[in-house]
Amino acid sequence: MRKLIVAMLVVACGCLVLGMSGVAQEGAKPKYTIKQVMKTAHAKMTGLKDKVVAGTATAEEKKSLLEHYEALAANKPPKGDEADWKAKTAALVAAAKDAVDGKEGAAAALGKASNCGACHMAHKGP
Repeated sequence: MRKLIVAMLVVACGCLVLGMSGVAQEGAKPKYTIKQVMKTAHAKMTGLKDKVVAGTATAEEKKSLLEHYEALAANKPPKGDEADWKAKTAALVAAAKDAVDGKEGAAAALGKASNCGACHMAHKGP
């Protein structure tokens, strides 16, 4: 009987630890805010996305773009449907990963996935 109680306490503590780690991960802030991502990745003429699409980005710039898009996906949208936000940001992340990996057609896919107007209409806050 004593062993059973000890085993139940161990399991309960394990569940508590796992539950707490999940809460900590959910509460963790993304590395970059949406505003920081837009400034670095989508700035006119100097943004990382334009460099990748044009084929002039270095490997480090491609990795930085991927890192920024992963942070963007981890942020919550200021407005609009969260499922739509996740779908749009997932497409950006996938295209950036393909660019980092040097896959053919990655630049075109990134250009298509980064439809600024569609995302801003659905998700940009006031």
